[in-house]
Amino acid sequence: MDDQHPATPGASALRSARVAAGPLDDIDRRIIAALQADGRRAYSQIAEDLGIPASSVRYRVQRLEETGVLQIVGIANPLTIGFDRLAMIGMRVRPGTAHQVCCELRELPETSYVVMTAGQYDVMVEVICRDTSHFTDLLNRRLHLIDGVVSTDSFFVLEVHKLAYGWGVGGVETGLLDTPGAHGNGALDQRPAR
Repeated sequence: MDDQHPATPGASALRSARVAAGPLDDIDRRIIAALQADGRRAYSQIAEDLGIPASSVRYRVQRLEETGVLQIVGIANPLTIGFDRLAMIGMRVRPGTAHQVCCELRELPETSYVVMTAGQYDVMVEVICRDTSHFTDLLNRRLHLIDGVVSTDSFFVLEVHKLAYGWGVGGVETGLLDTPGAHGNGALDQRPAR
């Protein structure tokens, strides 16, 4: 898991991407919905479904990618490729340090999800490790040494029952991408952790 993680935009980058992209129209939403359902779908197929030229789909996808609204990536299930220890970690941090802690966490190759939260924890982070030894080393030798971290609670993932990237198109109905007839499936993996 060394340098194989692409940079993931932070919350402020996600908010500014929305502004830079301008308002999304129905065609943009339908293109996004089609790519959430199948990220490898040919632009010509999407164009045919929407009744627009393939060049329009290509242009719109490029614009959505350039403005940070859309990112098309291959997602591998870490449990099937040798990373047997997935965990969520709730972190309490000193007041005023949450943003800096998040910045440091997102640079670690083991982190796949880093968010600042309201509630019991100031920061939540998902980590993917090879095994328990790797996780223990990460927790004790790196996470606890980040300036501002006061305490952590770890939650090992035993089974994944839903992992959805198609929200708004059959996953979580948010209304963000509502398009009549556009319903995709979230992935389901019930492989127990070792």
